[in-house]
This record gives sequence, C-alpha cells and structure tokens, in this order.
Amino acid sequence: MKPGIHPAYGPVVFRDRAGDFSILTRSTATSEKTIEWSDGNTYPLIDVEISSASHPFYTGTSRVVDTAGRVERFQRRYQRKG
Repeated sequence: MKPGIHPAYGPVVFRDRAGDFSILTRSTATSEKTIEWSDGNTYPLIDVEISSASHPFYTGTSRVVDTAGRVERFQRRYQRKG
C-alpha cells in the first residue's frame, strides 16, 4: 500500500442500542463519541440502527407477507360488474 493515501484503520466499537449489543472490531470509520470497553481502554463509538441482535431475520420475529391474498382481495373488490 502507498503510504499517506489510506484512512487510519483501528479499533472501533459498534453499538446497537435497540438490541443492547456492542462489538469491538477494526474499521476506518471514526467518531467523536467514545466508550470505555471491558478491557479498560477507550475506543471510538459508532451507534448503528440495526444489527444481527435486532434484525427480524436473525431474531426469528420476521413475518411472511401474504401478497397473493392481497392481490386476490384487490381483484374481488374492484372487479367489473357484468
């Protein structure tokens, strides 16, 4: 890699507030907010809206939408008379 053209790559904590889940990983993302991790060090903190801890697919709370039933109901409701 050429020196001086790549962003800094270091440890960052990503936190999903909805799922009460945090993970320490490495990233080029930065943040003004910080958090003290369980190892006693302070790391940049990035809040995310959704993660595997709160996403319906991973938590098993997803529901299947019955699109065929909706289409049939629409056609029955608006079919032409006679």
